Amino acid sequence: MAKSQTNRVVFQPATYQGMQRGIDRLVNAIRPTLGPLSRVVAIDHLDRALAKVANKPPELLDSGGVIARRIIELGNRDEDMGAMLARAMICRLHEQVGDGTATAAVLFQSIYEQGVHYVTSGGNAMGLRHYLREALDNIVSELDRMTTHVEGKEMLTHIAESLCADIPLARMLGEIFDIIGEYGQLDIRTGRSQKLEREYIEGMYWDGGLFSREMVTDRTQLRTDFENPGILISDLEIEASREMLPIVEMATKNGIRSLVVVVRRLSEQAIATFLLANTYPENFRVMAVKTPGLNAEDRSAALEDLAVLSGGIPLIDAAGHTFRRVKPEMLGRARRAWATPSSLGIVGGNGDARLLRRHISSLQARYQRDENPDSRRKVQQRIGKLMGGSASLWIGGATEVEITMRKELAQRVADTLRGAVMEGVLPGGGVSLLACQPALERKLAQSTSPDERAAYRILINALAVPTRTIINNAGYDDSEILARIRLAGEGCGFDVVSGRLVDITQAGIFDATTVQRKALQSAVATAALALTIDVLVHHRKPEQVQCPG
Repeated sequence: MAKSQTNRVVFQPATYQGMQRGIDRLVNAIRPTLGPLSRVVAIDHLDRALAKVANKPPELLDSGGVIARRIIELGNRDEDMGAMLARAMICRLHEQVGDGTATAAVLFQSIYEQGVHYVTSGGNAMGLRHYLREALDNIVSELDRMTTHVEGKEMLTHIAESLCADIPLARMLGEIFDIIGEYGQLDIRTGRSQKLEREYIEGMYWDGGLFSREMVTDRTQLRTDFENPGILISDLEIEASREMLPIVEMATKNGIRSLVVVVRRLSEQAIATFLLANTYPENFRVMAVKTPGLNAEDRSAALEDLAVLSGGIPLIDAAGHTFRRVKPEMLGRARRAWATPSSLGIVGGNGDARLLRRHISSLQARYQRDENPDSRRKVQQRIGKLMGGSASLWIGGATEVEITMRKELAQRVADTLRGAVMEGVLPGGGVSLLACQPALERKLAQSTSPDERAAYRILINALAVPTRTIINNAGYDDSEILARIRLAGEGCGFDVVSGRLVDITQAGIFDATTVQRKALQSAVATAALALTIDVLVHHRKPEQVQCPG
């Protein structure tokens, strides 16, 4: 039986050696992406034969998170364990904050490598782990002390420029977030030309548009607009035309001339009846739109938000509601409603302002508590809709590969900008991490435990690694530049774009506090855990079952 298919137990020192090689291989693939003058990493497609036939070029990536996701397995199983441990940390960070993956990767590599040297020289791995976590709290406190709040388009643009070398994209994202705010809804889409374009959308909008293009009144923009409409909110289905009669009768009796009906599904017969109801648009107009959301949870959230925004009472299928008892007071109201084949928009909802503020506040509290990236993103989008900040960014480029890269970069920068507006910014270029070294040096001078002293020394050295990597990636000598930075004093750093020593904050070079903090916490916690791994256990790979014939 092949060695790779047998059960095997690996002990020290082979455990550390194998894991270290795997960590180095993964991190060294991500290291070139750190900094504004980063390099790209080319990754071949998994199915080389298919890619060759389709004439597909390799992927060109500059995101540590995406690169880590593309690396699925290493050939050597000991190395694979180290690489997959680092990969899990990087992918988790990528999902949570969108950026900081390269910083976390190089910090993790440095802490683990130094820690291995200490432990193999007779140090206590568990003691070192304890003091690394304790020292982490000191660094986080220093970062919080240095945090400043973001104000204005210019500062947002500087942050975006420090994250990517695509200056037009950075400037456009800075403008967008200055307008839509930290919770604003931003859709990043493939452009219609080679240029970047943005569009600001008045009011709030949801995915889920008209049931039929025949309901479109403006054929040029494929859009229907109603002034001062009533809004019937539901997740019900309409099968037969007779189910619509209570709705139409209620609307006409109460002088409602424009009605938006939100339903989950319409039969062909019901759609035809809706179109027939628009025979005399000067007297009565109605449009039917799909209930937003792809699943029951998303639909429930959309109905709740629509109801609070417009002041309506939703009809819920699970509660046994029907259209038979629909009353005028159940309708929501708005200054204007619009719909396209893919979207529903509300402008100037007439809901209770105090109730709306309380609803937004509860969602904001939920957003801060939630740790799941997907549900956090959904809550953020709900808040953005209710607060009315919405924009679309159209990404253009000369080739499909270029457009894909710019879209991924735009999403990463947008996530970081959102975090910067929420939690503030730090001096960029690794300067904030360098500024934490004196606090650790003071702690080192006071400590007496060998494990504690080792933890502070390891972190003092590791905090310089992101700055060294940024400088190296730009083609400069990191030792020389780092010495010049230390001589220049507090607040000074190296601008790799201009090639000069500058006051980092005056130069507008910033990092988002939430990204830097999360990257540091992930790197230290994962490295501290990895240093306590003494044994690797390999299970036999199951044999492949051959299909008959």
